[in-house]
Amino acid sequence: MSLEPVAPLEHSTNRWQPTSHSKKPQQVEPDSPDVVDRKVRALLNKLTMERFDSISDQIIAWANKSEYEHDGRTLIQVIRLVLGNATDEARWSEMYARLCRKMMEQISPKVQDEGIKNAEGKPIAGGQLFRKYLLNGHKATADRAARDAADKDEDGETALYSEEYYAAQKAKRQGLGLIKFIGELFKLQMLTERIMHECEEEIESLCMHLTTVGQSLDTPKARAHMDVYFARMKELTKDPNVKPRMQFMLLDLLEFRERKWVPRATDPACERVYRR
Repeated sequence: MSLEPVAPLEHSTNRWQPTSHSKKPQQVEPDSPDVVDRKVRALLNKLTMERFDSISDQIIAWANKSEYEHDGRTLIQVIRLVLGNATDEARWSEMYARLCRKMMEQISPKVQDEGIKNAEGKPIAGGQLFRKYLLNGHKATADRAARDAADKDEDGETALYSEEYYAAQKAKRQGLGLIKFIGELFKLQMLTERIMHECEEEIESLCMHLTTVGQSLDTPKARAHMDVYFARMKELTKDPNVKPRMQFMLLDLLEFRERKWVPRATDPACERVYRR
């Protein structure tokens, strides 16, 4: 029996292939945002006063990778990570403020943002650009904390023990951490008095908010969160950068909580201060 020759099979463009053959291993860019995030977070977690010089040098090295960019995106990312740690870890505010001062002094003059220019029309660069980014980051962090803390449910209050409740608690904690961090930056002459006054407005809003809803929030289940919160407020009453009027507001609020949120018979908590 004779067989006719058969033409060889042609490979179609959409033919099935084993996964190991069809997919090429993805290569991660050494300076991609994910890598920067991972590496800088790790360095910030290792940062201590004892290891300050060596770790801060490495953080600045990552920030200086913006030398090869036109928009300073890596520097912005590093600043955001530093701000995040500084607001979350208020007891290390002085250390993070020192880090920012060192970054401002040692950031490369080759780092610039073509979208931000000075009066002469030239891109702002180096330490001047770092300070600009830091102020913008501080403002964005403060606005976000205020916005998150103001989130309400349809009854006008954050639902207790919900995800929104804990998010609001975190926002308030970060708001206090930010205030303390700003005070440390002011000591290092990195911020102006005008910015400190804006910070004081945030303290006043905070006191008024807690005077209204503090009793609802201060439940046994949330006591640990509130204890941390009020401990930081107590620290602010001793901060020389916080004006006496703001210190009195905080002290009245602390006393209000100590009285189990029971107002004075003739002088409701904080009322005399708010009317000044």
